[in-house]
Amino acid sequence: MEAKKLGAGSGWLWIKQGIYLFKKSPILWVVLTAIAIIGVIVIASIPVVGDPLATLLFPVIFSGLLWGCHALEHDEELELAHLFAGFQRNTHQLVALGGLNLVGQLLIFGVMMLTGGAALVDILMNNSPAEDPAVIAQATTGAGFAILLGFTLFSVLLMATQFAPMLVTFNKLSPIAALKASLRSCWRNLIPLAVYGAMMLLFAIAASLPMMLGWFILLPIMITSIYAAYRGIFPTAEETVAPTATDAVTAPEQEAPKDSQ
Repeated sequence: MEAKKLGAGSGWLWIKQGIYLFKKSPILWVVLTAIAIIGVIVIASIPVVGDPLATLLFPVIFSGLLWGCHALEHDEELELAHLFAGFQRNTHQLVALGGLNLVGQLLIFGVMMLTGGAALVDILMNNSPAEDPAVIAQATTGAGFAILLGFTLFSVLLMATQFAPMLVTFNKLSPIAALKASLRSCWRNLIPLAVYGAMMLLFAIAASLPMMLGWFILLPIMITSIYAAYRGIFPTAEETVAPTATDAVTAPEQEAPKDSQ
């Protein structure tokens, strides 16, 4: 699937479109997001298998929220039942996507340990830490390289998983094809995604100030705006999400429609 290459202004446009979708049903969005997060936390808290299980099921839960975005885009009602849509459609593919993500994370951690992380961990966990400055310096240098390599690899994994749940959910791609398409699309749109990330970082700082209460609003907007990003980068017959949200901003290389669907 060919992704569009958009201009920097699209990063802000996606946020505006996400806010538009959020404002259609703000209270229910807060409730749905809270339930989803609590569900993931509860699953992750299960001894031994919790964290891997949460990673496997996250695309399934996230898919339900995406169906909520899809419903609002098409002037349908957002419902509590949307949260469970991922357990009813493409469930096996979504779980497989979570499995690939889990394998990717484990491989990256393994590479980090092999490239120097293990030496520093051994020193820190040893009851009698090494006193030789040369040994400590070597371990620290190796750990620094491992962290840098891990950051790079995790960034690639993040780009591969950014739009993969949407591509599996709506475009019926296989998990591997979805990961490849997502990675290519992020690479083609690094600039608007960087703008989007920078703006979200500012919003995250602002949301954290009033006792973290702003996150109740910001998290749903993150979901709706990343859906808007997917719809902009991977257009269908209906080109734009929330067209009335584009009145003030027209992203380069992406013409804003003049009428709502």
